[in-house]
Amino acid sequence: MHSYKAPLEDMQFLLDCQAGIHPAEKNSRQASVDREEASFILSQAAQFVEHELAPINRACDELGCRFDNGNVSLPNAMKQAYTRYAEAGWMGLSMPEEWGGQQVSSQLAACAGEMLTSANHAFSMIPALNMSAIKALLTFGSEELKSQYLPNMISGQWLGCMALTEAHCGSDLGLIRTSAELVDDNSYRIKGNKIFISAGAHDGCENIVHLVLARIKGAPEGVKGLSLFIVPTYLPNSREFNNVSCIGIEEKMGIHSNPTCTMSYENSTGFLVGEPHKGIKAMFIMMNEMRMGTATQGIGLSEISYQHSLSYATERRQGRSLKGIAEPDQEADSLLVHADIRRMLLTQRAFAEGGRALSFFCAQLLDVTEEANEKSADTCGTLPSAEDSKQLLNFLTPIAKAFCTETGLESSSLAIQVFGGHGYVRESGVEQLYRDGRISTLYEGTTGIQSLDLLGRKVLGTQAKSLLLFTKQIHRFCLLEKGNQPFSSMVKTLLDYAKEWPQLTQEIGIKAMKSHDEVGAAAYDYLMYSGYVTLAYFWLSMAVRAARLMESKPTKQQGGNYGDEFLNAKIRTASFYYSRLLPRAESHRKAMLSGEDALLL
Repeated sequence: MHSYKAPLEDMQFLLDCQAGIHPAEKNSRQASVDREEASFILSQAAQFVEHELAPINRACDELGCRFDNGNVSLPNAMKQAYTRYAEAGWMGLSMPEEWGGQQVSSQLAACAGEMLTSANHAFSMIPALNMSAIKALLTFGSEELKSQYLPNMISGQWLGCMALTEAHCGSDLGLIRTSAELVDDNSYRIKGNKIFISAGAHDGCENIVHLVLARIKGAPEGVKGLSLFIVPTYLPNSREFNNVSCIGIEEKMGIHSNPTCTMSYENSTGFLVGEPHKGIKAMFIMMNEMRMGTATQGIGLSEISYQHSLSYATERRQGRSLKGIAEPDQEADSLLVHADIRRMLLTQRAFAEGGRALSFFCAQLLDVTEEANEKSADTCGTLPSAEDSKQLLNFLTPIAKAFCTETGLESSSLAIQVFGGHGYVRESGVEQLYRDGRISTLYEGTTGIQSLDLLGRKVLGTQAKSLLLFTKQIHRFCLLEKGNQPFSSMVKTLLDYAKEWPQLTQEIGIKAMKSHDEVGAAAYDYLMYSGYVTLAYFWLSMAVRAARLMESKPTKQQGGNYGDEFLNAKIRTASFYYSRLLPRAESHRKAMLSGEDALLL
């Protein structure tokens, strides 16, 4: 079985690309560590996941979690790995220094997050959920709540989780029945049940802190009446049990070593986070953080699927090349001689590296947004203003979450295909990739929900302002590279899509004025079209950058020192993407315009 190796060179390439050679234009988080320090952080993260997490992934999957009379136990190896992860300070990598974090850039944190999910998907969910809860407290928590909870959560002694879903309502949060009754000025009595609570109860830390959506008695119906509460399993001052109980864990298709809990709150003490009846606003801070985290899971899934597939295809010998015997001294040629195997490998690589570039860009937008910094650098020069960065991030988040998880799942399916019959049995390791990765298209909002969010709220809801911000950025880039002869065909193709995208949006918008169902009918294909065009932009950006590095040969300190093999692979994969994957956007274009009548049962 292949052992995971963190793609450090590719991550460094993206850091160099998006920081460019303009250190004065970096935001303060990027400037807080130089290139050498960033490289050291990445190498240390790689060492941890390669030696601590990847080796225990299969064994923990086979053992799973245990539920016994309300107590949930993680596999022992998982628990020990988490303790070492927390003690090493990884939880606070991008968290504020004032609460015990290291406050490095979100891009470095995204790198570490991707490594976690490639090496051990089930493990990666624990810190991801905690960081989402931390972000909600940072944004909406009172100073008292911050001082009580943040130091312990950032150190990893306590862990946060999101408690939103209920059995009768799923993603329709307006139907939530969990209630909150005011006890005194500071606390509420929380009563209700929640399902599908990832890492809601386990023995890996001292205390688990639940961020619970509930309705204060007398509040309006629907989402406008929901409030967000922090409900610890043990109260922070007295360490008294807070009547937060796990009443069962799910038997699941995958992620066996991360417990998915049904939780009961029996008059548990909760503390209001933010304003009454404004819980959905606070919840979206957590949700958007998790959506980008889930996008990273999809990227990590594509990466590990590619690594497994490439390793197997290199070693496995079967058949002969159609051009003639490639390895006459062997009884058969390696799988790499077969064009269809290379098609699958290149598809996985294109999704992994293209998705990673999108994730890096979103992380950079997040830093600019959080710091309200008016200038920063990317591959094309400078990022937009803080306000435009926020709108761009909101626009790209559902694309990143849904597209990267769908393509991650495709990559894991291709891994099984590359392995053939061996991929369908446990021994190969790739069937676990598919089982674990399948959840990523479901939680934090299914692909269908992301699609509706993108088309309905983020595009039509802003009169396409967010879309036009992005297509103008693509347009500017294409104009800059118009005379770049080796890439002229790709530039023209991308420019055509940048013009077509708003036109398609307008066409759907006009249909939607007659029937709102036209939005729902077009949404999935619109999102997938958007994803393919978005990755086309990043692939061309990377190819252009790679070509310039090959010409200029900059030193390591100048953001270079990449081998020609690595840079050539970037250019070849970009060409493959434009030739073999971007044309899929055309079928999605036709499907989205076919209208709601095509979906009548």
